[in-house]
Amino acid sequence: MIRKLFIGIVIVLVVGGGLAAVKTMQIKTMLAMPMPQTVETIASAIAREEKWPETLPSVGSVSAAQGVIVSPEISGVVSEIAFESGANVRQGDLLVRLSTTSEAAQLHAAEAQVDWAEISAERLRKLSADKTVSQSELDQAEAALKQANANADTIRATIEKKTIRAPFTGRLGIRLVNLGEQLEAGKGIVSLQSPSPMFVDFSLPQQELSRLATGLKVHATTDAYAGHTFEGEIAAINPDLDAVSRSVRVRAKFENADERLRGGMFVRVEVLLPDEKPALVVPSTALLRAPYSDSIFIITPATNSGSTNLVVQQRFIRTGRSHGDFVSVESGLQAGDKVATEGVFKLRSGLSILENNGLAPKASENPTPPNN
Repeated sequence: MIRKLFIGIVIVLVVGGGLAAVKTMQIKTMLAMPMPQTVETIASAIAREEKWPETLPSVGSVSAAQGVIVSPEISGVVSEIAFESGANVRQGDLLVRLSTTSEAAQLHAAEAQVDWAEISAERLRKLSADKTVSQSELDQAEAALKQANANADTIRATIEKKTIRAPFTGRLGIRLVNLGEQLEAGKGIVSLQSPSPMFVDFSLPQQELSRLATGLKVHATTDAYAGHTFEGEIAAINPDLDAVSRSVRVRAKFENADERLRGGMFVRVEVLLPDEKPALVVPSTALLRAPYSDSIFIITPATNSGSTNLVVQQRFIRTGRSHGDFVSVESGLQAGDKVATEGVFKLRSGLSILENNGLAPKASENPTPPNN
């Protein structure tokens, strides 16, 4: 029994050893075979030097050159509404009339007092010429006439205040009152905005103050009109700085002939400085973003087993300004270097690549939407 068990164990060891030897030979053969070379297809571009205009970016808010919420000076009941929401009006056009029934009655009484005072004063003037009445009586009559005229003028002014007109030419907003409504003094009736020109207010750091001047060109863009750039110029610069942020407030003027800019709109602005500076630029798609540093992949030729192919080498860089689909490189790159611009996320140093620029979209300095 023991002899049979021993023979079984020996057979198992011999068979297992044979299998292990076969597998070992197979693994050695596989390791000796060359690994297949991975080749990635990418697009490329040449780093080139350009002259970019120097700009100062910021964000701002649009406001009308003239804008107001029209409201009455005194309270009253709305008896007439003479405008439609969204209408264009000219200075002096009637907007709302408040009820003046009681004031009209008071004016009739005041005008009657003026007529009586005028008659009395005229009679005393004739009598005074004949020395029939004293000068003091004539003076009293003249004063009564002036008082009557003043009372009538006060009532006329009240009636005029209840006749609300457009203070300037512009476009009306949405009506906020209804016919027959009791309108309190200062309550809004309608928004009135002058659509042209428009102002854009924004702030810049104090270190840029020496580079600012009125008349400098300003470009503005907004998400409301993607791809459209509004052109204006600096109209005013605050003489003082914000004590907290140490920034200076700037106002730019835009003609806004197409009336696209609206009060309260958020815009991105760029102040165009007169100087242009050289920049080494590549498409922004060439950048591999990372928290510690940005990098790009340089395309270089490599010789392997007598054949020449293209490989990429990762290089860390320091970027500068952006302009459209391009970004400037401050260090780590030289003019004429060829860089990968598509599929950089799948690259690594030493990887073989194939160039194919036929399908890659072309980078533009004025893309639509802008700076995307």
